[in-house]
Amino acid sequence: MKNLTLHTPEGVRDIYNSEYERRLDALYNLRKCFKDFGYSPISTPTFEYFDTFSKEVGSCKSNEMFKFFDRDGNTLVLRPDITPSVARAAAMYFSDTDTPVKLSYEGNVFINYHSLQGRLKESTQAGCEFIGVSSVEADAEILTIVVNALKELGLKEFEIGVGHIDVVRGLIEAANLSESDEEKLISLISNKNFYGAKELLEKAGVDSDLLELFNITAKILNAPDEWASYLEKAKGYSKVYDALVYLNQLYEILDKNGVMDYVSFELGMISEYKYYTGIIFTGYSYGIGEPLVKGGRYDSLLSHFGKDKPAIGFAITVDQLMLALER
Repeated sequence: MKNLTLHTPEGVRDIYNSEYERRLDALYNLRKCFKDFGYSPISTPTFEYFDTFSKEVGSCKSNEMFKFFDRDGNTLVLRPDITPSVARAAAMYFSDTDTPVKLSYEGNVFINYHSLQGRLKESTQAGCEFIGVSSVEADAEILTIVVNALKELGLKEFEIGVGHIDVVRGLIEAANLSESDEEKLISLISNKNFYGAKELLEKAGVDSDLLELFNITAKILNAPDEWASYLEKAKGYSKVYDALVYLNQLYEILDKNGVMDYVSFELGMISEYKYYTGIIFTGYSYGIGEPLVKGGRYDSLLSHFGKDKPAIGFAITVDQLMLALER
C-alpha cells in the first residue's frame, strides 16, 4: 500500500527554494503595481458560506467546489473565485461611501476539477476590483493595469483578448432560438466551432442578414475600422450595436494609454462566469495552455449581497504567470 504521508493529494503541489522565491518576488511586484494605481489591499477568508458562490451568483459549478460543514450544519466552501468574496466584503464595509472603491488582493482559490483534466486544484490569484463606477474609463483603467503589471514583471509576449457579453447575447436573442438550440449554439461558439454554429443557425431558419452578422463572433480584430461594416449591419439589433459602439470608445482610450500593442478584440468571447454584464477579457502568453488573466465587468454582482453598485475587475493566475515567465 502506498505511503500517503510523503505525497500531496492530486491537483496540489509543494513550491520551495528558488521557485518559491521567484513567486514571492512576482507577488511583491504585482502588489506594488496595484498600489501605484491607487488600489488598497484586502484579504478575504479562504472559506465562506456556500451562498456566496451559489448558482445565482454564477461563479463556479456546485460539483466543482470543495464543500464541508461547520458545527451548526451550514454548508461552507473553499473559495473557487475571489471576486464574489471581495464583492461581499465591499457590500459589507464600503456601502455607505459614494466615492469609488479600489481594492487589490492575492490569495489561493480551490476548484475540484476532474482528475483527468490534469489541472491544479489549488492556484494563486492576484487582482484588482474597481467598484462604484460604470464607465468606459473605468474599464480602460483595469485593462491598462493588467498590461502594465505583466510588462513590469518582465513578460514581453502576451495578448489580452477583449469582448463584450452583449455581442453574443444580443445576437442569440435576435436569432430567437429554442432553449436547446440556444445552449448548443453557446457551446459551439465557446469552443470556436463556427462552422457548426453556422450550420445550426441555417437549420433554425435565421435570416441571411443576421447570419452574416453572426460572422463577427469568429473574428479577432485590432481596431474599430475592422468591424465598421458589422457596426452598420448591427443597427437593427440595439444590444449588439451598443456593445460595438462601446468597444469603439474603449479602443480610443486604450490607444491613448499606449497598451493596444497587447490588446485585440474577440467579439465571440463567452465566459463561464455568469455574473459578467459588460466587457470580458482573457490573457494568454506563448507556451501555456491556460489563461494567465481573466476579468470583466459585473454590474449586478453586488446586488446579490444587498448593495447595488457597478464594478469591474480581473484576476491574474500566478501559477500560469510564473510558467509564462520561465518560458
